[in-house]
Amino acid sequence: MIVSSLVRSRRSRAPIVVAAALSVVLTGCAGGSTGGLAADAEIPEEIPPGTSLSIAVKPTRIQLEATGRIDELPFTVSDWPDVSAGPDVIQAFRGDAVDLAVNAAIPPIQARATGLDARIVAVREKDSPQYSLATAPGTDIDSLDDLRGRKIALSPGQAQGVVVLRTLKSAGIGLDEVEFVELPSTQFLTALQAKQVDVAPLAEPTLTKYLNQYETEGARGVFTPEVDALSVLWAPVSVLEDPAKVAAIKEFIPLWAQGDVWAWENRDEWIRKYYVESEGVSYEDGRRIVETVGQKPAYPIDWDSAIEWTQETSELLDEAGWFDEFDVEQIFDRRFETIAAESVPQEYRKGSDS
Repeated sequence: MIVSSLVRSRRSRAPIVVAAALSVVLTGCAGGSTGGLAADAEIPEEIPPGTSLSIAVKPTRIQLEATGRIDELPFTVSDWPDVSAGPDVIQAFRGDAVDLAVNAAIPPIQARATGLDARIVAVREKDSPQYSLATAPGTDIDSLDDLRGRKIALSPGQAQGVVVLRTLKSAGIGLDEVEFVELPSTQFLTALQAKQVDVAPLAEPTLTKYLNQYETEGARGVFTPEVDALSVLWAPVSVLEDPAKVAAIKEFIPLWAQGDVWAWENRDEWIRKYYVESEGVSYEDGRRIVETVGQKPAYPIDWDSAIEWTQETSELLDEAGWFDEFDVEQIFDRRFETIAAESVPQEYRKGSDS
């Protein structure tokens, strides 16, 4: 049973803001300025002894362990918390439980809208769809046209929400022609299973796990061509004001990018380590997932296109009534702009000199 699952008007911005405000009261002002390293100051080269980071980037941990490179980290990782959903990461940032995380570009937009000052420090671009629209058991939804009049699970502050909004727009379906059920993505499966929603966007391997259980009851995954175009590393400004932590983040970014390259070039081993051993799906399903949604890593030489896409997303979220549009340049820390691309071979770079 889902607690407090609410069907909301698309003009209702309050629930997310209120939740964030309560978090601030409970955990303090972790995202506020601490008067440390200036935002435009040069990143220190030296990492002082005893420097540690809490890093919520599970795939990189597995990649580093698989390659034996985890011992190369020039700082201590105090924790690798398994926190991935954007709202959960924001809460962890506020509570000083996480210093660095990987998400889509939408959580940083939500963070700003709810008063958390955070910045993107690395970007990976994607050009293939990562989500399908999973349907509840017993529904008769076979195509995007069938979405009219349906209850759709939506998390405005996560990539899934933007995929839904972009899908409806491209399909010519008005936002008033569907019923949004606002939920965090961690409740999407429960909502589908309980038939409290008709549709929810799911990524792999969650989609495969769900269909393995409910496909015989009529559940399916409806393809959407809309792409969640960015994967980003981001951190609270309070962390980026700490000279030691900022130097450690600079050293982590190449390992993040190189880990993804290793996974792409060693897909059989990655399937075993991640999909089978960590995520609990079969090797055959893992291979199918990689062949279906896997894509060659691409790290931009500059962030202009990424910022343009994020600006369009901010505009779309504003039109839907979720978060006010703003100049998204503010959430990109250009001091880190070239680090990821320069750390990988030329074929994985995207931009003017690729």
